[in-house]
Amino acid sequence: MKTLMKYREIWLVAAILALVIGVSFRSPGFIQPKSLANIFNDTSILIMLALGQMVVILTRSIDLSMAANLALCGMCVALLNVAFPGIPVPLLLLTAAALGTALGAINGALVWKLDIPPIVVTLGTLTIYRGMIYVIAGGSWVNAHQMTEAFKAVPRTELFGITLLSWFAIAVVAVFFVLMTRTPLGRSFYATGINPTAATYAGINVGRTRFIAFCVAGMVSGLAGYLWIARYAVAYVDVAGGFELNIIAACVIGGISIAGGIGTVAGAVLGALFLGVVNNALPVIGISPFWQMAISGTAILLAVIFNSRGERRRGRIILKKAEVL
Repeated sequence: MKTLMKYREIWLVAAILALVIGVSFRSPGFIQPKSLANIFNDTSILIMLALGQMVVILTRSIDLSMAANLALCGMCVALLNVAFPGIPVPLLLLTAAALGTALGAINGALVWKLDIPPIVVTLGTLTIYRGMIYVIAGGSWVNAHQMTEAFKAVPRTELFGITLLSWFAIAVVAVFFVLMTRTPLGRSFYATGINPTAATYAGINVGRTRFIAFCVAGMVSGLAGYLWIARYAVAYVDVAGGFELNIIAACVIGGISIAGGIGTVAGAVLGALFLGVVNNALPVIGISPFWQMAISGTAILLAVIFNSRGERRRGRIILKKAEVL
């Protein structure tokens, strides 16, 4: 039992399967492959953002501005598409990712160079980014009829029965898996969160590592910004308003320790999928969507309790009482 407690992913998989099977008794169509593919598609953006947030949390930081970053990048590429309809979509994707990276770099630089607590920095930039959306758009919306068909088509286009939005999420998961398990940078993220002092002695620049983590989160936010706006075909100030709470919830439920240094790519993905299944299951079984917050909050509390118990370790004995001869 103690061994199983160490593998949060096993419990998350079991919880997701139990939820899917339970709902299927009420609505048999819920467990059909097409329905499950739609759930994954609906959760794709949350999965990508949870992975970006995971990297930041691993370094003992947090980014509350990811949703605002998403909204600002999405509005920028939407306005570019309206003003210059001839710009190729791949270039708009690169623009969104580059802008997101720059916004993430602002967060990282303030945390690194000025040593301001990450929660304070990102709470401030969250408000600034939302205000910038209003300024550049003049408070107006960008609607579907103003966007080109090519701009809106990318997330909806199907390849092998799965939308490109889902394929984007799968690609991001693969990249993060390699990054976190096969590269020195991934190991630096973990080392920074586990023990910053020891990481420094090991030759890791803790401040720069956190800066890179914020840049990675920003890049993912920018990419998600285009995908969100293109999928829903509307851009406005409050796009993804409050979504940062869902991102953090997915990480916590997935076993990412707020204290840093503990977490996996699989955990972040499963945490996001759990929330996605819950959100899709509520209307099917006739439960009001207003219960979603209560259910998510309960899941977060249970996950925090579960994580805290799993993270308890006995202190190392560094001094031993001398033996009496």
